[in-house]
Amino acid sequence: MLTTRYTLIYVALMTLVVVASNFLVQFPLNATVAGINLADILTWGAFSYPMAFLITDLTNRQFGPQAARKVVFAGFVVGVALSFFTAVPRIAIASGSAYLAGQLLDIAVFNHLRRQAWWRAPLVGSLIGSALDTVMFFSLSFAAFFAFLGPNEPFALENAPIFGILSTEAPRWISWALGDFAVKMLVGLVMLLPYGALMNVLRPMQSAPAR
Repeated sequence: MLTTRYTLIYVALMTLVVVASNFLVQFPLNATVAGINLADILTWGAFSYPMAFLITDLTNRQFGPQAARKVVFAGFVVGVALSFFTAVPRIAIASGSAYLAGQLLDIAVFNHLRRQAWWRAPLVGSLIGSALDTVMFFSLSFAAFFAFLGPNEPFALENAPIFGILSTEAPRWISWALGDFAVKMLVGLVMLLPYGALMNVLRPMQSAPAR
């Protein structure tokens, strides 16, 4: 009964993060750093979405991988439903597929490393999961190869200097992906703080693996 109640709390938190990220992705980050116009490569959703990995890891730590997968699948259902209401089908497919693959990979990596140093499992799991999430989302959404999922976006496919400042050019979606992953790495490091602070509060249940 306790496990079910706490799992529902994690599901509610995951749903909140997914809903917030779907809303915040509409708003570019209006700032300039080192000559880079961040509005061209980042939205506020890039900062909220990595919290999904924190929720997954805390669920995994406390209740094990089976409960963590339930939380992930609940977020997947909400995310896909919202995406189809707020985005074109190709973006919705990319968003749902990337979220599911990235979160499930995070769970697998976390379980593999959970008996090592306390920070290693959440950090490595979230970074590897984020990398897969980023590659899948931006490739499925914008790469010309995946045009069978929906029409290509000409602006995303146009060559432009990477980050708008480098001499090397690439399709714009490459800069978007690199910027997104850079933020996910930064937020992944920051998320170690609440994870570490909650370790002694959210102890593993007897049915869950240690660490």
